[in-house]
Amino acid sequence: MNAVPLLRPADPQRLQALELAFAQFNETSRQLESSWSALQERVAELTRERDAAQQARLTELAERERVADRLQALLGALPGAALMIDADGCVRECNAGAIELLGQPLHGQAWREVAARALPARSDSDGTPCLVDGRRLGVSRRATADGGCVLLLTDESEAHARRSGIERQRQLSDGDQQRAHLAHQLRTPLATAVLYLSRIADGGVDPPGAQRMAGKALARLVDLQQLIDQTLAWARGDADTTATLRVSDLLRDAAGSTDATERIDIHDAGDGACVRGQRNLLASALVNLIDNALAFSARVRLAATRHDDGVTLTVQDDGPGIDAATATRIFEPFFSTRAGGTGLGLAMARSVARAHGGELSLVPSRCGARFELRLPLAGDTRILPSDLRAQRGDNPRHHGART
Repeated sequence: MNAVPLLRPADPQRLQALELAFAQFNETSRQLESSWSALQERVAELTRERDAAQQARLTELAERERVADRLQALLGALPGAALMIDADGCVRECNAGAIELLGQPLHGQAWREVAARALPARSDSDGTPCLVDGRRLGVSRRATADGGCVLLLTDESEAHARRSGIERQRQLSDGDQQRAHLAHQLRTPLATAVLYLSRIADGGVDPPGAQRMAGKALARLVDLQQLIDQTLAWARGDADTTATLRVSDLLRDAAGSTDATERIDIHDAGDGACVRGQRNLLASALVNLIDNALAFSARVRLAATRHDDGVTLTVQDDGPGIDAATATRIFEPFFSTRAGGTGLGLAMARSVARAHGGELSLVPSRCGARFELRLPLAGDTRILPSDLRAQRGDNPRHHGART
């Protein structure tokens, strides 16, 4: 019978090595398991972040689409033409109003070509762009960050027509007021003269009294004639600008035409300057300025100064001056600060100045009122034809009187 061999006891060192190997294996397994769990958690986290980013992206795209829809609706609702022009000057976007107003084609077209085709004309009055059919357009332009711009075009034909109608009504109203004021100014001296003459005609006045009343009636008729002459001179504004006149003669004529020559100081620094025009009209303009000044001051300075481009005739008084409120209306017709004044003296004077290619202005002064009448020298091509109505534009608000 064979005997079973007995197992040899294991080598202690070998067993220890095996145990160490199993321990390292178990530790590595645990580390792998931990890393795998961490990796799974990271994958899950990244997946959640990806889903959130995708959702945010979809939400952003949806919001952009809604914004684009709202902008498109807004462009379509704008009362006019809206166009987006890129940096190259081409139309990239436009609304239905642009197509209706400017016609096709628009998209991708050069704006310069579109404008040349659809906006060939401009208003003669103010340079406003006009369509082929004559409609007037308002243009608004805003630059964009990319070098392009946004154009807004609106049809302003109706608004312009309304403004023109209002302006015509205002001018008619101004004319009615002036006619009413003039009628009142004419009626006052005429009624006074009629009253005096009626009393004389009744025969109940003795000869000395009748003579006094006749003198008063004659004075009122003279006032009436002066008012009519001033009104006609202001309304016509006619001046013969062909005659050559010495400024020194104008000063002498104006000073000699007043009743207070001794109160006028003449300073002629015109150095022999000459102007072209109608002598009596220019002298009467200076007389109006002098009479106004004498009514408010003791002495008046009448001066002439020559410049390279013309001559300035100055009427300076030493009175209280003109306050700011009055100065804004000083050249309005029929406006007067004097009791019994016609309000046409300065209007006529300014009309005469402008008819001779010059200008009459109230200038600031430390003492009293200072008026300057500027005229071109004889030979200056700026002397204008005597059609003052075209120059004034028939707008009486721009002219007036202190008288």
